[in-house]
Amino acid sequence: MELKESGQMYLETIYVLSLKSSAVRSLDVAQHMGFSKPSVSRAVGILKNNGYLLMDKDGYLTLTPEGRRIGEKIYDRHTTLTSFLIKLGVSEKTAAEDACKMEHDISDATFEAIKAHIKNK
Repeated sequence: MELKESGQMYLETIYVLSLKSSAVRSLDVAQHMGFSKPSVSRAVGILKNNGYLLMDKDGYLTLTPEGRRIGEKIYDRHTTLTSFLIKLGVSEKTAAEDACKMEHDISDATFEAIKAHIKNK
């Protein structure tokens, strides 16, 4: 199943929050993303049903291997593209905003070419 941009954003957020704390809850996701708790609960349910994350009896979220793979991939794209745009002279704020838009649509081939270009500079 092709995961939509919003699903990718949730997985990236859960991944980032899990780097800071082993205990991630829907409330943490809602606060981080600025979304309502019901919106996050709905998204978490969909991601859970599609095998991207698990929720324990206390409501703590854990990414499945596939959910983690996607979360890491999107986060890598975000950080790499942000850094690349800043090096091109784009302001940090604009670079982060544009990277957030680009990270979901850029092809793997183009992203890998950008990474290779950065590495060779």
